[in-house]
Amino acid sequence: MALPPSMLQTICFLYAALLLLSSSSADPIRQQYVVYMGSSSSSANGGEFAPESAYLQMLSSVTESDDGGEMGLVRRYQHAFRGFSAMLTEDQASALSGQEGVISVFPDPILKLHTTRSWDFLESMSGLSNLMSSSNSSSSSTSGHHIYGVPSPRRDVIIGVIDTGIWPESPSFIDEGIGEIPSRWKGICMEGSDFRKSNCNRKLIGARYYGTERTYNDNKTHSSKPKGSPRDTVGHGTHTASIAAGSPVANASYYGLARGTAKGGAPSARIAVYKACSEDGCSGSTLLKAIDDAIADGVDFISISIGMSSTFQADFLEDPIAIGAFHAQEKGVTVVCSAGNEGPQLNTVVNSAPWIFTAAASNIDRDFQSTLVLGDGRTFNGSTINFSNLRRSRTYPLVFGAGAASNFTPISESSNCYPGSLDRNKVAGKIVVCVASDFSISRRIRKMVVEDARGRGMILVNPEDTGVPFDSGTFPFIEVGGRYGTSILKYMNSTKNPKGTILAAVDVPGYRPAPSVAYFSSRGPGPLTENILKPDVMAPGVSILAAFPPKNVTGTVPAGEKPSWYALKSGTSMACPHVTGAAAFVKSVHPKWSPSMIKSALMTTGKPVMNNSRQSASPHEAGAGEINPIKALNPGLVFHTTTLDYLRFLCYYGLSNKDIKSLSPRTNFTCPSNSTNNDRLMSNLNYPSISIAVLSRRRIGRAATATQTITRTATNVGHVNSTYIATVHAPSGLRVEVLPRKLVFTERVGRLTFRVVFNGTKAPRGYNYGSLTWRDGRRHLVRLVFAVNVE
Repeated sequence: MALPPSMLQTICFLYAALLLLSSSSADPIRQQYVVYMGSSSSSANGGEFAPESAYLQMLSSVTESDDGGEMGLVRRYQHAFRGFSAMLTEDQASALSGQEGVISVFPDPILKLHTTRSWDFLESMSGLSNLMSSSNSSSSSTSGHHIYGVPSPRRDVIIGVIDTGIWPESPSFIDEGIGEIPSRWKGICMEGSDFRKSNCNRKLIGARYYGTERTYNDNKTHSSKPKGSPRDTVGHGTHTASIAAGSPVANASYYGLARGTAKGGAPSARIAVYKACSEDGCSGSTLLKAIDDAIADGVDFISISIGMSSTFQADFLEDPIAIGAFHAQEKGVTVVCSAGNEGPQLNTVVNSAPWIFTAAASNIDRDFQSTLVLGDGRTFNGSTINFSNLRRSRTYPLVFGAGAASNFTPISESSNCYPGSLDRNKVAGKIVVCVASDFSISRRIRKMVVEDARGRGMILVNPEDTGVPFDSGTFPFIEVGGRYGTSILKYMNSTKNPKGTILAAVDVPGYRPAPSVAYFSSRGPGPLTENILKPDVMAPGVSILAAFPPKNVTGTVPAGEKPSWYALKSGTSMACPHVTGAAAFVKSVHPKWSPSMIKSALMTTGKPVMNNSRQSASPHEAGAGEINPIKALNPGLVFHTTTLDYLRFLCYYGLSNKDIKSLSPRTNFTCPSNSTNNDRLMSNLNYPSISIAVLSRRRIGRAATATQTITRTATNVGHVNSTYIATVHAPSGLRVEVLPRKLVFTERVGRLTFRVVFNGTKAPRGYNYGSLTWRDGRRHLVRLVFAVNVE
């Protein structure tokens, strides 16, 4: 008896599904893993790089004999640290993690991008302009001439930017007036489909990009042809590179907005780019390769405006940026990273390893605002970047999103302008009012929803005053606060035919308060340990004008204009290269200073700021405060942190003595006794800020037990014979005593240790913030901020 066709199809489908299941169970899923093996000069490998065959032998030990065609090295790390990445199953990765010499094995993570006037603003606060101009002058001396009491800047500092590449034709990367490429430079300028060696010059001295290189068990390397080139088609890398070290470009603007001179923080520094990212993010294994290459190429700084999600932060030995940055500082290379854009929530800061210089974002004293004109003649200003072609002379119907809902759409969704929530017939030709009560929907998505429904414009009512203008291109858009939003909705309810229009944005100079913490900037304390205060410092990151690829994308270029060579972008991605540029500027004056000394100089001279609620910002919001590059040139005292200090910190954090020995070539290093998982000792890292995760306020009878003593060692880099006196600013109830209160430096005494005793018996529960300042009576104020959690 023949089976019905429908039953036959069902049987065939079930049989195919069984085959698929059996196939998948027989062939475990492979994914890319990173195998990290410590320092390239550690004793575990006799001080030499591991040969390719050694890695292949390791792979062979955990794979089946018939895996040779599919197993292979994807990347090898061989300059500053050892290891490789490979396609492995979970079981194979687990087996590798137990092998001799392996410190950690972890899945290759995908990290995300943390997406002019800013330097003028910093200069206006610190008197930096004359010195900055001198650093870029072709006639400036590099031998003995002093400005503001410090030597003239050197011109051979090299900044490595790991990002989405670069647009080399930008005027920000011309090399006019810049000398020959430093002889110590060992990098290359890779060619690609649309990038030639001639695109590099004395400013842009290096460019790399990364394809996939695999070495199989036949011991032969098979490199797949890399796709693309170092050219930046996203814009993120071009923007960040020009903020750090772009050449001065007069009369730069974003279609007329923010017009002025665009320049980097270290305009005479050289740039080397490492294209490790795309618009979709950055592979951790590729980032590690880029860091390894940058160190070997000879950069002085690495700027990384990238990071993991705070929700899925990896441990220090499974975080590719933390791993690479550790070995970079070991080689004298400063690594600056963005803190993340997940504020204002607490515990969201990323890139929080103590050897990383972590940058939070601030605004500057300039805003961009549009004007909403209602049918009754009233006007409301709101934050935005738009190039609206609407005029005062013509108004358009206004409609509330809730009143333009598509069929079966809840009012809560249509009022928020959710995707698919608006009825085109009710929206077409009108300006739509949306509310931002659901922050899971971005402004860009809401704008696209209204635009797709053929709306004429959009008014976003946001109860949270973010102070971060959204770039809507040519689409008429304005964002207003809750008070203005209420007035607009009342007007709409008061008339049968509400109308309005949205005008193009204009510059608003003299915006206050500035600097203040950017709404989006990630906050501390750090999720991995609260005994290191993060972020470290704050720098401009809101609406920053910098170089950008000239893109002719529909809806972004105003009528009659050519695509702009500059753009306004916001994020800690923009703050990071500001800190990199400032650090490079300090390095150019003090070439022998270590990464920790440069960090200390910028931290202890930071300026206290406000937060977005117009209150004094805490160290968990702003770190040590807004960077002040000119003061950092002469900080008086610095807190020098060595690789040995970081190794001890990792002991206190809980790493094994065996793993720590593999991290560094110090063969005789041993963790101090009773140091494992010791939170109190972690706070004693010689860091230019202080953080205590837990300070008990309990009493035993009348005897207080709520004390903790922190030690710091200061190095004098100011006047040889100097005396510093300590003053403390602490919240009521928290007792802070400095011992001794006086530090006397002489020609023979250049380093001194002091103790800070915290007593929380009468302090309020939770974090208590304050600062300790050393003054020498001349010009030096050395400020250490502290955060103490009293329980």
